[in-house]
This record gives sequence, structure tokens and C-alpha cells, in this order.
Amino acid sequence: MKSRWAWIVAVFALFAIALVAKDKKNTPETLANLHFTVLKNDNLKPVRNASVILHPVVKNGQSNAGYQIKTDGDGKATSEGVPYGMLRVQVIAPGFQTFGDDYKIDQPDMNIDIRLKRPTEQFTIYDKGGKAGGKDDGSPQQGTPVPQEPPK
Repeated sequence: MKSRWAWIVAVFALFAIALVAKDKKNTPETLANLHFTVLKNDNLKPVRNASVILHPVVKNGQSNAGYQIKTDGDGKATSEGVPYGMLRVQVIAPGFQTFGDDYKIDQPDMNIDIRLKRPTEQFTIYDKGGKAGGKDDGSPQQGTPVPQEPPK
């Protein structure tokens, strides 16, 4: 009779250990709460209604699963329950350059500050008589192809 009770206690103990091990894989510590602050780079004022797009990064690149959140009037957005691992963050707002970077999510609460830049002047070879940058001094400009003699 004692061996039967010992056997039952041993089976119960193994079952309890298995449950604890399983719960450790799904504990809240493997999920993070992310707090984003999106600001204008030039004056550090908040960017309202910016799209913050989140994509998990997998071994072969970006996952198709992703979602979008919007910043509030203070330039803040929060996402709760984000799994630990690599996360690609993209921020899009009218009148600003698109921002993108990968972050390693490894803490229960993370603050991510993002500064958006205004678009810069674009360069063209078609400015003012076909010269790059609008200069007409006859010298080749950076980015302008230099004509070469065909091989003989």
C-alpha cells in the first residue's frame, strides 16, 4: 500500500513540474509593452496621427503579420503584448521622411523615441540646362555620368 501512495505522489510531482515548465514558456515576461514617442527632429514637437507600423522579424526577413497604431496629440502610441524578439518599426507621417529600424524587444516595458525629419531637397540631372545641381560651369558634377570613349 505504501508503494502505491509513493507511486501516486511521484506521478503527481512529475505532472506539477511539467505544468510549471509549460507556464514558464507562456509567462507575461515573454510579452512586452511598447511605448512610442514620435517627435519632429527640428523642434522636438510631437507628431500627431503618425502611423506606427510593427512587423515581427523572422529568420528569412519581415513577417507578413503586422499591425498599425496611430499616435495621439502628444505623439505617443502604445502597443501591449508584443512578443520578445526582433521587431521592425516603420513610421509614416505626411510631410516627413519615412522612418524604419529594427529593435530587439527583450524587456517587459520599453520606451522607443523616434524623431522624424523633414524631406530634403532631391537632386536631379535635369535642372537648369541638364546640369546636375543647376551648375553650369562645365565641370562634371557628382552623380553625373562622364562620357567615355567607346572601346577600340
